[in-house]
Amino acid sequence: MTDVAKLAGVSHQTVSRVLNGSPQVRPETRERVLAAVAELDYRPNAMARGLVSRRSKVLGVVTFDTVLYGPASMMLGIERAARAAGYGVSIATLERVDREGVLDAVNMLADQGVDGVIIIAPQLASVAALRSLPAQLVAVAVEAGQDAGLPAASVDQFEGSRLAVQHLLDLGHRTVWHVSGDSDSIEARDRLDGWRCTLDAAGAEISPVIGGDWSPRSGYHAGLALADQPGVTAVFAGNDQMALGLLRAFAERGIRVPQDISVVGFDDIPEAAYLTPPLTTIRQDFDEVGRRSMRLLLELLETEGRVPDPAAVVPELVVRESSGPPVH
Repeated sequence: MTDVAKLAGVSHQTVSRVLNGSPQVRPETRERVLAAVAELDYRPNAMARGLVSRRSKVLGVVTFDTVLYGPASMMLGIERAARAAGYGVSIATLERVDREGVLDAVNMLADQGVDGVIIIAPQLASVAALRSLPAQLVAVAVEAGQDAGLPAASVDQFEGSRLAVQHLLDLGHRTVWHVSGDSDSIEARDRLDGWRCTLDAAGAEISPVIGGDWSPRSGYHAGLALADQPGVTAVFAGNDQMALGLLRAFAERGIRVPQDISVVGFDDIPEAAYLTPPLTTIRQDFDEVGRRSMRLLLELLETEGRVPDPAAVVPELVVRESSGPPVH
C-alpha cells in the first residue's frame, strides 16, 4: 500500500479509502490511485485486513455428494452468491453423512477461521449434528427440513411434489405411482408426503411406494417392476435420474410414453429437455436457494442473533412431452 501511495503521490490513508470504496475521494485522485494499483499489480492482504476487521471474508460450505445434480447445483448457487457478496468459499465434502462426519467437517472449517458456515445436509442422519454445533458458530442449513434447529433456506419439496401429482391427476389419471429417492433423504421424505397428501385430497387410490436411491439404475429396475404391474398409467419419479431409468425400462418393454404411461420427474436436469420423449419435471431454482442462504448468513453475521428463516423457494412445473392423458 505504501508503494501504491508513493507512485500515486497520495497518503496510504487515501489508498485505503479508494480500495474500500469511500466516496470521500476526488475522482481524479481515485483514478490516479487505481492506475498505480494496476501498474504495481497490487492485491490487498486478506489476512492483514482480517486482523483489522475480525473477518476473514471466507465462508465455509459443508456438502456431501457433489456428483448428484441437486447438491452440485446448490453448491454452485451458493458460490455465486458468496462471490457477488465479496466472499471466498472454502468447501468441506463429507466422507460420511452422520453426526461425527458433519461435526468433523464444521470443525475443520472453523479451524481455518471462516466467518460462518453453510451446511448442505438434506439427510436425516446429519440433522442430529446440526443441533450439536458450537454456540458461537454462525451457521445456516440448506434443505435440512424443519428439525434442523438452525436458520435454514430450502425449496418447497412438498409443493413441488404436489404440482407433479396434480398435473397428472388433472390430465385424467385415476392415480399416480411413485418411485421415491433415498430413504434417508429429507427431500425424498417431503416429496413422498406431497405425493401421498395430493392423492389423498383427490380421493385417489394410494399405490405402494417403489423405493429408489436417486440413480438411473434404481429407476430402471422400478420401471421393469411397473411394466409388469397392470393398470399403471402415470408415474412420478423422485428425481430426473430415476425418471431416465424408467424411460429406458419402458422402452425395452415396448411401453409408449406418454400414450401408455406418463412420467414426471423432479429437478429439471439440463438433459431433461433432450430425453426421448422430453421429460415433464419440476424445476428447482438452485441459484435462488444460494442467494437466500447467503443473505441469511450475512444477516446473522451482522446482527449476531437469529433472524427469521426466508420463505421456501417455490418450484415450477415444466410440462414437456412425457406426460399426457390416459388412453382408455
